[in-house]
Amino acid sequence: MLSDRRRTASYGDTPTTPGRSRNMRAIRRTDTSPETALRSELHRNGYRFRKDLSIYTSSRRVRPDIVFTARKVAVFVDGCFWHCCPEHGRQPSVNSQYWSPKLQRNVERDRLADAALDDDGWSVVRIWEHEALVEAVEKVVSALQDRS
Repeated sequence: MLSDRRRTASYGDTPTTPGRSRNMRAIRRTDTSPETALRSELHRNGYRFRKDLSIYTSSRRVRPDIVFTARKVAVFVDGCFWHCCPEHGRQPSVNSQYWSPKLQRNVERDRLADAALDDDGWSVVRIWEHEALVEAVEKVVSALQDRS
């Protein structure tokens, strides 16, 4: 029997502690710091957009972080850990039999989303959370200008 400090939910063979569950629940899917900073700067520069809008492509539903509907530009702000950044992403040392496939599925889902949007005529901009705000804004503005 598990102790009172452990929950019955588990990932792989490792039971989840209440502290771990609390940490995982606190991870945001939207409105992360890099995403809100980018949105604020774009808005400050006069760009208007939709956030977290579902786009139904011919092959799948995709939810970019920032969407410019008129110009068909979809912007994703990817976390280094969750999307396996080549510079900062790392493989977890604890419970890797659970995390490695999960992170790989995230990357595969990103590629499928990019392909689905591209097939439907969208321009996709992917920004890593570690990128400088100025560079991120330039990438988005460049994509918007290309679509004008």
